[in-house]
Amino acid sequence: MRCLVVYCHPVPESFSAAVRDTVLAALSSRGCEVRLVDLYAEGFDPVVGADERRHMDRAPTDPKLAPHIENLKWAQAILFVYPTWWYGLPAMLKGWLDRVWATDVAFKLPPDGGRIVSLVPHIGRVGVVTTCGAAWWISMLMGQPGRKTILRGLRALCAPRTRTLYLAHYDMDKSTPQSRAAFLEKVKRKLAAF
Repeated sequence: MRCLVVYCHPVPESFSAAVRDTVLAALSSRGCEVRLVDLYAEGFDPVVGADERRHMDRAPTDPKLAPHIENLKWAQAILFVYPTWWYGLPAMLKGWLDRVWATDVAFKLPPDGGRIVSLVPHIGRVGVVTTCGAAWWISMLMGQPGRKTILRGLRALCAPRTRTLYLAHYDMDKSTPQSRAAFLEKVKRKLAAF
């Protein structure tokens, strides 16, 4: 299986980096062909400029987006590794979705205003591995907008029976070495079945 891992965290020594490394190792040990996109390391520009916004009715023309678009066409599975900030996606990751999951890349808008047509039905697995500063119940109370953006919104464009995975280390602000190690073990176990 071809798996794209989209990683988003600005601090190289963060716990999210350990999560990323665990995800990469778990996928590789299963024999997956893995590509990593590290948005901060590559200096991805998440900003949709005025000209790009004016032309969102067609595929983006920014040459810096070409490798990201090619990765999307290549992937059979996508795993997002990021910290949940303010109950949602980091701005960098949201910008990646805005700019890469675009018209004529991830979907087509019929000229008659009919139903959106997916251009990514080859993606059959979508997962999130994240950390949340808040407790589980607070995240639920807030509606988990990051989870919904990816596992409902983005998934709707993928294969009809796309399998999903959501793993979160809640209460990250109160985490311990033991809770972090247990979470990494959980990531390994869950990815073995994913």
